[in-house]
Amino acid sequence: MQVQGAARDSGSVEVRRLPGLMDYAGCWELQKEMVRQRKREEIGDTLLLVEHPPVYTLGRSAKDDSNLGVGEDYLRSLGAEVFRIDRGGDVTFHGPGQIVGYPILRLKSRDTHRYLRDLEEVLIEVLAEYGLEGWHHPEYTGVWVGERKIAAIGVKFSSGWITSHGFALNVGTDLAWFDRVTPCGIREFGVTSLARELGAEGAEVQQEEVEQRIVGRFMERFAGRSG
Repeated sequence: MQVQGAARDSGSVEVRRLPGLMDYAGCWELQKEMVRQRKREEIGDTLLLVEHPPVYTLGRSAKDDSNLGVGEDYLRSLGAEVFRIDRGGDVTFHGPGQIVGYPILRLKSRDTHRYLRDLEEVLIEVLAEYGLEGWHHPEYTGVWVGERKIAAIGVKFSSGWITSHGFALNVGTDLAWFDRVTPCGIREFGVTSLARELGAEGAEVQQEEVEQRIVGRFMERFAGRSG
């Protein structure tokens, strides 16, 4: 399968921005193929950046459909797809106005906790560039601003310590989609976006600019540390 879209080499990690709104099923299959290629050393480390049409995904922690709100059929009737996938975590939403990153990396370190924290730190540093204080929750994976979750993280580690899946940062996402489920199975926190936190100023934030800042911070943390 060929990866379509803009590509550029940033140090030791290639960055590929997939065009338009890419359907989740196609992107999931693309990740699987790229993991196989990375294991065979046919490709180098890659960061995929993508935006999806409305979709809910349930990770391995979702033991049942209790966090899907009124149910899968209703969510599909609203125009969203639903997938049960092989990453960690529970249910989350992907959709327009959200930056989703899928790092396909061969990790030198087997410290999975550090990898998750480093992904969070990338996004926390980006938020700081917009004057927002992001933080790690000691019990949950992801990034918060105040008492509201702004970014979800769910990953998979394949044999050879190849990563897939990744992070999702809400930039201008329609947050009503999250109201229909229990995001990440967490009931005590709300969900927010960069646009909501910045208020009127958030209307001026361009998603491409946020992507560029994510890439810059990602390279500072990961270029040279995988291989």
